[in-house]
Amino acid sequence: MKGVDLQDLPSLVYQLLVLASKGFSKREVIEGIVMFFGSKMGSKATSIVRQVEGTVLLHVNFAVKQDPSLGQEVLGLVRSDLRVFNNFTVAILFSLARVRRFSESSMGILKAALIMAYRDFKSAEDCKWLSNDLKEGYLQTVKIVEKAVLRAVNDSNYGREHIVPSIVQLGFILLESAEDRNQKAFYNSNGLMGTEELGIQMLKSLFDVHDMARNEIIEQCKFRILSLKPEQSMPIIRLLGYLIQSLPYPMLEHVSRLKEFLDYFTFMHGKIAICFVTALLPLIKFSRDLQDYTILVVRKAMFRREDTVRIAAINAIIDLVLAEKQSKRGGPYSFQDSSSQASSSQQAEIPCSLGAGLFQELSGLLQRCLCQQAKVKEIMYHGLVKLVLVDPLTAGPVLDFLLPHFLHFYREQDADAQLGISCCVKSESGKVCIEEPLDCLLSSISWILLLQPPGKTDRPSDSSWACFGFSLSQENEAGKILSSESFTSALLKIRQCLRRGNMEDIFGQTQDTVSRTSEDEKSRCCALILSGIVEVLLNTIATEMEKATDIEKVDLLKELIDFVNHYDFLKKSRSTSRQRNGIKRGNLRTAVHDIPDSTDLGHMTLSQARIPFLATSSIYQLLQTFLDLYNIDFSNGITTSQNCSQSSSGKTLVCTSKMISFVLNVSLHQIKSFTVLGKDDPLKTLIYGEIEMLGPPLLKLIWLLKSEPKLEADQKKKEGKGRKDVEDRKEHLHLALVCLKELIKICLQNPHQTSLLEDLVSLSTVEYPLRNVADVGSDDECEIASGTDDQNIKSKVLLIKRCVRPLFSELLGLSFVREVEILCDIVMMIGNKLPCKWRNFHGAWAVRICNTSGITNSKVAKNLVDLAICLSSPPDDLIVAQEMAKELLKVMGSESSNPLETSETYAIINHSTTSAVASSILEFIESVIVDMDWATAKLKTFSPVTLETASLDLNGGHAPALSLEETLYSRAEALVRVLSSFVLMNMKDPQAEHLLRLITRFYKHLARMSKLRIAPKGCRQLLPGLKFQKLVELTCRQLTVPLYSFVALMQRDQQENAKSRGLLSKIKRENRCIPDLIFQIEDYEKYLIQLSKATKVNLLRHAKRSTSRDFKILDHPRTNTGEEEPPNHNHSTAVQNETGQECEDNEGNGSERAPSPEPHSPLAAEDSESDGEDRDALPNPKRSKMSKVVQDSDDEA
Repeated sequence: MKGVDLQDLPSLVYQLLVLASKGFSKREVIEGIVMFFGSKMGSKATSIVRQVEGTVLLHVNFAVKQDPSLGQEVLGLVRSDLRVFNNFTVAILFSLARVRRFSESSMGILKAALIMAYRDFKSAEDCKWLSNDLKEGYLQTVKIVEKAVLRAVNDSNYGREHIVPSIVQLGFILLESAEDRNQKAFYNSNGLMGTEELGIQMLKSLFDVHDMARNEIIEQCKFRILSLKPEQSMPIIRLLGYLIQSLPYPMLEHVSRLKEFLDYFTFMHGKIAICFVTALLPLIKFSRDLQDYTILVVRKAMFRREDTVRIAAINAIIDLVLAEKQSKRGGPYSFQDSSSQASSSQQAEIPCSLGAGLFQELSGLLQRCLCQQAKVKEIMYHGLVKLVLVDPLTAGPVLDFLLPHFLHFYREQDADAQLGISCCVKSESGKVCIEEPLDCLLSSISWILLLQPPGKTDRPSDSSWACFGFSLSQENEAGKILSSESFTSALLKIRQCLRRGNMEDIFGQTQDTVSRTSEDEKSRCCALILSGIVEVLLNTIATEMEKATDIEKVDLLKELIDFVNHYDFLKKSRSTSRQRNGIKRGNLRTAVHDIPDSTDLGHMTLSQARIPFLATSSIYQLLQTFLDLYNIDFSNGITTSQNCSQSSSGKTLVCTSKMISFVLNVSLHQIKSFTVLGKDDPLKTLIYGEIEMLGPPLLKLIWLLKSEPKLEADQKKKEGKGRKDVEDRKEHLHLALVCLKELIKICLQNPHQTSLLEDLVSLSTVEYPLRNVADVGSDDECEIASGTDDQNIKSKVLLIKRCVRPLFSELLGLSFVREVEILCDIVMMIGNKLPCKWRNFHGAWAVRICNTSGITNSKVAKNLVDLAICLSSPPDDLIVAQEMAKELLKVMGSESSNPLETSETYAIINHSTTSAVASSILEFIESVIVDMDWATAKLKTFSPVTLETASLDLNGGHAPALSLEETLYSRAEALVRVLSSFVLMNMKDPQAEHLLRLITRFYKHLARMSKLRIAPKGCRQLLPGLKFQKLVELTCRQLTVPLYSFVALMQRDQQENAKSRGLLSKIKRENRCIPDLIFQIEDYEKYLIQLSKATKVNLLRHAKRSTSRDFKILDHPRTNTGEEEPPNHNHSTAVQNETGQECEDNEGNGSERAPSPEPHSPLAAEDSESDGEDRDALPNPKRSKMSKVVQDSDDEA
């Protein structure tokens, strides 16, 4: 076909298809056409070539309709090997999808190929023992698949319009099967699109090129958003938003359809409704009709009874107002420059001016929100702050809007201020809840006053109010200025009143003469509101301290201390009332641990998690202030303790302890809630700012706290108060380490953000000079890390070396168990982000700790063993696990040896930590088996037998296949060595059962590996490699043989403890576990028999007959005698007959055995007993000969 003219190729292909339909080499014809146009013609992407390919597709489509067997050949070719996947293959599958018979199968193959490519690459990257060449191969496969699909879509307008519906169908299928946020970030970091982005690009290209596809895409979006679950609908919403942003003018033609979609606003899920309106915002700027209709729909939604609908409506209102302000501030959108390309009808939709601002137009609707639930009010308050952030000149109208509502809860009496806290709480049907979030209202007011531009009038001009029929006079303007002054004065009086007032007097007056339970809950609600108000005032004070003089800072510090004391009292009041009530009624406020981890919830997170009242800069200021104060108190504490005078220092330490506790709890909430707001949210910068600035003061506080308990050793003996101080400091140290851990976790999510790590490393160099950390490890790591050009890797390595390790050694010496666990988690987090070379350094450090440290705490021991194994790169990880398993066997003991007190090699393995160490190694074994599951499945694709029978040119595909095969066998061999120590241990029931289940899965994979070595009929059988033979020999000797003894021991212990409690459930579990294990062993040996027969290699020469095959509890005398003469089962006889030298003479007797009954059924037991009796009564000379052969191999083992 190479020498044929391009114009003659379609007719030639048609004649070949006619021949193929007559039975002339169908597979070869289809394969030749696919490979020619996919590879040979793929590089010639000219217009003529594309037209020719389009004509060929039509011929193939017609031929498949005439002869469906040709379609089956195409599908079979793509199923057999993903490496034939190219742009022409994709186009053919799209074309076949238009044939009703092949529609579902073609789409299924395309979806499976795409998803499998992504999953294989993800699994390959997660598999640490896989070679870099194989990982790179899977990456290139994904890129080839993506390019093939996109090219097939882009070429769809060259004579192949009949495949457009298939492309639309596949695009939405990919969107419905979109990956989660973490996988999306993983694909993007490797230069891949992922299923969601690929589907969006496909549909966007169709929408841009094919007019006939636009209606179908819009209708499919509408149908799927309304019918799918919210998680599945989010990619469709993102597609809609992408189309509106990139192609606004074509979307204007479908405004009527979007308006129909808006009618379902009140029936959609709240999150979907909010995101849908957000996606429409760029288009609303071009169509006033769409804007008015959206406002009408939202206005109706505000009168609905459902809380979720009203929450979605208020979010939509805020988004509309913000979008208008951002468009005015930032100017027209960039795509408005191409307005000359739009039609006259489209230009008519573009308004020249929106007239009055939407905030003034929707002020009446916003007023209604002030009568809604607390969740709706909180969203509105935060939205008003966003509005002022976008346009600071709107601060005046916003304050004027909030003033009447604020006066419902605030009254002035002489010089005092009175807050109506009781009006903020209501009780309905015995359930107490917060009706007015007064703390959130005051927080919004304080932020608006802070953001208000100085020296500016509250209204930029009177033009925005001309639509109401009046203009502002000087009297109105003067009154308007008083609104900001009124709020400033009110906040100052509230601040003074709360500072000098008694908290009990403030919220104790709100209690009504109702039941005791209701009274306590109301008190708790009031305390919760007042705690938030105190946080708002502390944020204001901290902001003032940044610009205050030294003299002013002294007064502000005293005020800080007073408010922290008030906050501590309110916190105790909340906990006391909660304990008194026993249960919590109503959702008062979301706690720190309730904050969702996902950031893909949009605006709904505003109603699910509380946005902090303190800014990150304020918390930093508080940390610095309290750290200096704590440092001074620490120095004074040393002096007073030496002078034995503690009358004045006690109060100071208690006060300082309250301040440290407050700032750490606030810091933890700030860090935990960092993911609540999206990165584009205006409040993100205002509230959180540069959150990494909290790292250095937290680290300084940790250093100060960890040195305190040493000084309190004598005080603990003299008085009980010293013990409480030490416990408080340990609690503060734990809280500070948790904050630092969460902060590092946020930093690791952004690989380009290294400022926090660099700051921590620079501080650690001052605290721990290199000459003082020689015992932690060699300085080679620092030298190697300093030589790397990657600043990210350098910062991570040095942080562990210079900061975490010294701190770990000190806290381990102080026996701070919980704190050491957190440091282990930090090392694991950072170590998993490092390349293999640097990860090994920290794994070796963990191994040294396990060798020398006699830790008795099980949790710390488990964390250290996890570090030692997981941070050791393959094959060192299984080597470490094997060495630890051998030492664990010595400590736990076996049937033939007594247990030791402590391991001589690994001091961490002792009687107190054996269970934790065994659990850690078993979890690691499970992860290895999971990797083997995927690798075994891939081995089927790249197995030598498959490569031998493949008809395509794989261009040297044998090398990666052999590499995967040898690596898999090596991992399996190392895993056998680890498991061989466990089957000899005296393990307890839960871990023994877990071990049996893992071994069952392992034998299942061994059976699959053995089956892949057997050539199918008509193919040349390959001899098993040396690695495979070594694996089989090692498995038979070190695992299978002792495993039967391990199972028999478990059954014996079960019989001895027959009267123990809970035995029935244990027997039920074992009745499923042990038969499954025996079945997998038999299945594995069955394939070894078949492979031995086919290759004439005796792979079972080291096998041994089982002694626990009838699955019933045997009494001790029969068990002892049965060891010399084990029952001869069908399978055991088959093993002997098949693996002997005379296996070719016994094909009719042993090799073709009938399927045996279920292993755990009574019939199996009866058959085994009867078989054994028959064989004993009628001895067979050949069987005796074969038994001798097996006996010799056992002696060798």
